[in-house]
Amino acid sequence: MVSREAPGDALTHDVLDLLVVQRQHRELRMWLAFLAQDATTRVGERLLRAGYVEPVMRRGLWSTQTHYVPTSSAQRNAVAWAPVRLANMLVHGDVLDLEDQALAGLVFATGLTRYVLWDLPVHRAGMNHLYSIVESLPADLRELVEHTGASVGSVLAAGRR
Repeated sequence: MVSREAPGDALTHDVLDLLVVQRQHRELRMWLAFLAQDATTRVGERLLRAGYVEPVMRRGLWSTQTHYVPTSSAQRNAVAWAPVRLANMLVHGDVLDLEDQALAGLVFATGLTRYVLWDLPVHRAGMNHLYSIVESLPADLRELVEHTGASVGSVLAAGRR
């Protein structure tokens, strides 16, 4: 069911407004490419406003990049616990709720699997469960995972030219 209430989060509200105003654009791949242009900055700023992270500037030879790091030990623990929690559910073959299925699918699509299931001999069952979860995602989430994987792949390929 789609809620008609405005989201409380400013970033979510901005994205929803874009989707509503640009109704003629329906292609998921186009939206992913468009939203990806400033996603790191916008999500980092969202986490900054919520007090979860602080910006750290890292200077390279030709540029300066902003990285967002957790502000407290509790936040660092939360960041560390998320992949461990998902790995445990996958290795034990747990039934995942839709939110965790989407998370598992996006971990798979973005190539973050190695950070969740880092010990292949121990996590082999988790890898098999992950594949079955991705295969059994509802059609709209499976499409999101497929397009996300394709977008990540094209960015990586472009970077190797």
